[in-house]
Formats: sequence, C-alpha cells, structure tokens
Amino acid sequence: MITIRDLKHEFVIGKKNKKQVIPVLNSVNLHIEEGEIVTILGRSGSGKSTLLNLISGYMKPTAGTIHILNQDVTNLSEGEWADFRLQHIGFIFQSFQLIPSMTAFQNVELPLKMKGMEKTKRLAKVEETLEKVGLAEFAGFYPSELSGGQQQRVGIARALVGEPKIILADEPTGSLDVETENEFLTLIHQLNQNEGITFLVITHDREVAKIGHRSVTIANGTISESGGEKRAIQR
Repeated sequence: MITIRDLKHEFVIGKKNKKQVIPVLNSVNLHIEEGEIVTILGRSGSGKSTLLNLISGYMKPTAGTIHILNQDVTNLSEGEWADFRLQHIGFIFQSFQLIPSMTAFQNVELPLKMKGMEKTKRLAKVEETLEKVGLAEFAGFYPSELSGGQQQRVGIARALVGEPKIILADEPTGSLDVETENEFLTLIHQLNQNEGITFLVITHDREVAKIGHRSVTIANGTISESGGEKRAIQR
C-alpha cells in the first residue's frame, strides 16, 4: 500500500549567507502492506509528524520516493495531491478538526460533497457511517455538544465515509482519557478487521503503539522496527 525509499527531508532556516540546514529525516525506508496497522512511535521532535506530512503530500521530500497504491506520488502537484487524498486517504487528527458550525452529520457529509456524490446516495452513506461508529443518535449534534470521545468518533466517520483504502492518524488519542482511548483503539481494530483498511498511526504512547501489527520507532530522523514479532494480518 505504501512504499518509502531513501526518504530524506531537511529544513532551511535563516536568510542569504546565514542559512542553516536542519536535517529531519535521514534515508527512511518503510513498506506497509495492505490491511496492516502500522504504528510509528517517537518522541516530540523525532520526525514522525514530518514523515506523516510527506506521506500525505502536504510537504515534499528533499530526496527519496513515496509510492502509494503502486503510484509514485513524490512529485504530484498540489491539485493532484488533493484529488489523490480525496479518493484514497482518510485522516484522523488529535484535535478532531471538526467544523464547529456544522452538525456531526454535516461534518461527515463534507468529503462526499467535495466528491460530488448525488444527494440521496450521500445522505444514506453518512447515516450508515455514523451508525458504524455508534453515533447515529447524535447526528444532529454540534461538536460543542459532544464529548471528546464522541468528537473523535465523528472524525473517524468523516475519515471512513469516502471508503478510503488508507487512514492516516496523527496522535489520535492525545486528547482522550484512558477509557475513551481504549474504546477508540478497539474501534480502529474492528474497522481494520471488518473493512480491511490500512492504518498508519503516529503516536508517542507505547501503549497506543501496541495496537499495530507492527511498530516502527523513529528517533533522530531514522527508523527501526520495534515491538517484537510482527502480528499476523487478519482478513
């Protein structure tokens, strides 16, 4: 699903003769199979968020290649990346990033509107997806009327509604308490098993990292396998 080869990234700060190059990622190689949950574990500043931004096309690497679904996406334009994300990738964020003036239903509906899906089909799909994450009865609620866990479930529904093959999750449990975090991780596991969605989860929490079939540790811009033996993918 995702293949990264010799990926490097550096930031340049300063101006003219006072420029300074700061390396962030150094020759990262990573292969993620279809149906895997892979967790990337690292401390703040380790490069994990930069890696996620490169994989999702919000930043371009200094060197190396990224292939997603057998397509080289390394040098796609912004417009091409936007179309590719809309068709193939869902996102779950730590801060939920729901639109406060929209109901849960409307937040989940938004990606389908962007795709231009016909209204009757669109409404049915949103209802089905909210049911899937256990929020059907909260469809008309605004984000401010929902708990943190419920808001995160709306975020999951929004990521799911377009039927992506891949979901990228950036510190998805960072705003949740322990009980809600466990509920969230159980839901991710169920979606992976039932829907076959490939998940890439960025986290600093070793307990969260255990959800993965495989855990990758990132430190000082390089990655290594961790977490013992790779768990079998259940299909």
